[in-house]
Amino acid sequence: MKWEPVIGLEVHAQLKTQTKIFCGCPTEFGREANEQVCPVCLGMPGVLPVLNRQAVLFAIRTGLALNSHIAEVCRFDRKNYFYPDLPKGYQISQFDKPICVGGRVKVGEKTVRLQRAHLEEDAGKLVHAGATGLHGSEYSLVDFNRSGMPLLEIVSEPDISSPEEARLYLTELRNILRYIEVCDGNLEEGSFRCDANVSLRPVGETTLGTRAEIKNMNSFKAVEKAIQSEIERQAAVLDAGQKVKQETRLWNENDGKTHPMRSKEESHDYRYFPDPDLMPVSISRDWVEEVAKTMPELPEQRRERYRSEHGLSQDDAVVIAEAKDMADLFDAVLKLGTPAKAAANYLIGPTNYYLNENKLDLAQTKLQAHNIKDLCQAVESGKLGSTKAKEVLVELLANGGEVAAIIESKGLAQVSDESAIKAMVQTVLDNNQSQLNDYKAGKVKLRQFFLGEVMKAARGKANPQVINKLLDELLPPVSAE
Repeated sequence: MKWEPVIGLEVHAQLKTQTKIFCGCPTEFGREANEQVCPVCLGMPGVLPVLNRQAVLFAIRTGLALNSHIAEVCRFDRKNYFYPDLPKGYQISQFDKPICVGGRVKVGEKTVRLQRAHLEEDAGKLVHAGATGLHGSEYSLVDFNRSGMPLLEIVSEPDISSPEEARLYLTELRNILRYIEVCDGNLEEGSFRCDANVSLRPVGETTLGTRAEIKNMNSFKAVEKAIQSEIERQAAVLDAGQKVKQETRLWNENDGKTHPMRSKEESHDYRYFPDPDLMPVSISRDWVEEVAKTMPELPEQRRERYRSEHGLSQDDAVVIAEAKDMADLFDAVLKLGTPAKAAANYLIGPTNYYLNENKLDLAQTKLQAHNIKDLCQAVESGKLGSTKAKEVLVELLANGGEVAAIIESKGLAQVSDESAIKAMVQTVLDNNQSQLNDYKAGKVKLRQFFLGEVMKAARGKANPQVINKLLDELLPPVSAE
C-alpha cells in the first residue's frame, strides 16, 4: 500500500523583549548559568507574575503578519507537568483563548494554514555534564536562565506534505519574524525551535493517521532529514501490519534516526486551568490598528515588487528578499538609480558568498548602498573589469571605503587603450604558433585560449571587449573544410 505523509509543525519563537515574560530578568543570551534568575522565574512560593506588555505587542505584530485574527480577549492558563527544569511544576501558557487564531503562510504556490499562535513562558535547560557524581552515578545540571523567556508558539494545520515543504515553510516563517523584528530566528541559540508532528495515511484517504512528535532538531536541514526518517520508519511499521504508536521521539543526528522519548500526552493530560494570578488580557481594536500602521513590507510583498517593478527573476527576488538587511540595502541602491539586475548580481553572488564563507550577517560588514552604485558605474564605464570588481567588493565588505580610492590604491583600473592591448595580442599570437596553426585548421575554440593568455599578460586588467575586437582583426581566417 502507498502512504502519504501529513505534517504539522509547532514553532517556538523567542520574542526579542528586553526582559522575561512575567518578571524583570534580562533575556540576554550567553550569561553564566543561573545568573539571570529571580524568585518569579524560579517559581518560589508566594511570588506573582506580571505580564510583559512588549511580549503582547510582538504577538499582535506576528498575528498581523501571519493574517491571523487577534483575539479581543486572551487568557493565560497553567499547563501542569513535571520536568526537572520546570521549577513551578507547571508552565504558564494559553489553552482555549490564545492571542492569535488562524492565519496562513504562503510557501511557493501553496498556502499552509495556521491553527493558532499563543504566548507562553520557556522552561529551563538541562545540562548533561557527561561525568559521574556521588556514588559513581551520572548527573545533570539545571540552568534556569531560560526559564520565563517569552515564547510565541506558532502551530500550523497538518497541511504540509513533504520534508522539503516543511523546510520551506520554516524558512519563510523565520524570514517573516525577522522582517517584523520580533524574533532573531537564531537556531543555534535556541530562539527559533521546531517540533514536527508526522503521520501517514493511505494515498487518497482524508482520515489522519496516528502521529509521532519529533523533537531535538536544531537546523532546517535536521528538520528535513528527521521528517524523512520518520516517514520511512512509519511506512515500515505500517507495511509490516503493525500500528504506529502515539509518542514523542528524539532526532539523533549521528545515526540519522528518530528514537522513542516518551508516550505522547493529550491536552487533557496537562490539566489546564486558568492561571489565578493573571487577569484575562483585553486587546482593543484601536491598539491593533495602531500596531498595523507600523508593519513593514513583508518578504512576499517585496518579492512581488522586485519581479513586477524591477524585472528580477523569481529566483533572484527570493534570494534578495530572504534577509531584511539585504533587501533594505538593495532598495537603498535602487533609490540611487542603479540598474536592478546589475545591483542584484553583486548582492546575490559575491556578497552572499563572502557572508557564508565568513559566517557573517550583512550588518556586520562595512558595505554601503553607494558602494554598489559606484561599483556598477565603474564596470559600466569600462574603468573596472568584472573580475576585478569582485576584488573591490570584498575590500568594501571587509574594510569599507570608496570604490575609486580602492581601484587607485590597488592599481585595478581596467586598460582599454587599443594600442597597448594590440601589442599584447600580437605577442600572444607570436608566442603560440602551434595553437595558432590549430586554430587556422578549424579548432575555433582556441579563440578562448588566446583571450585568456592576453588577460593573463595584462594581469586581468585588459578590457575583454577590446581584446575580442582585436582578435577579430588579428586572428587568421579559418581554413574551409
